Amino acid sequence: MASYRELLKQREALQQEIDAARGLEVADAIEKVRAIVREYALTPEQVFVQSKDKHRPRSGGKRAKYRDPVSGATWSGLGREPTWIKGQDREQFLIEGRAMETRK
Repeated sequence: MASYRELLKQREALQQEIDAARGLEVADAIEKVRAIVREYALTPEQVFVQSKDKHRPRSGGKRAKYRDPVSGATWSGLGREPTWIKGQDREQFLIEGRAMETRK
């Protein structure tokens, strides 16, 4: 069985091989992508289009409704109560502008 130091040397050598192989493959992949972009005269907007649905915030998401004035920690009102609000009147911890949303 190889010693710890020998294994570390092997790992370092293997990591160098991995990095070199990745570098070659990335360079090849970039050249292929560039060739396709040239062939079809693609624009960055066409290649890197982002779906609006994927990046649009969903309504009803977990937004903080309560804030601890001491630590600044927040809580959405969902899930287990944090210790800083447990057993206390939540009204005193409401974040301004969020009071109406809690009464819906």
